[in-house]
Amino acid sequence: MRHSKKGRKFHRKKGQRQALLKGLIGNLLIREKIEITEAKAKEIKPLAEKLITIAKKQNLPSMRILLSRLNKKSAQKLYYEIAPRYKSRKGGYLRIIKSVKVRKNDGSKLAIIELV
Repeated sequence: MRHSKKGRKFHRKKGQRQALLKGLIGNLLIREKIEITEAKAKEIKPLAEKLITIAKKQNLPSMRILLSRLNKKSAQKLYYEIAPRYKSRKGGYLRIIKSVKVRKNDGSKLAIIELV
């Protein structure tokens, strides 16, 4: 039984899974809209929203936290461009739009995740 076990594994070990999520969040923040599978979109949404909330504080410790969790380019874009946009917004910075498309090779459902 999987009581109190949150998060999807994506058939990867812990380090590979963390690298995958870090890369997806970085791409999302740089491009502001990406198309990925529904499961991956649902997995990165809370992580990315927490990072945006941290970036809204606009202080040195928050920038250091972002740099530890993201690459430099995406952390700087989040801190200097994206976070000031959401200064007055309480939450709900991302939107998941389920697509009717499926991936041809494995039939997995696709979704678009974007900044609101």
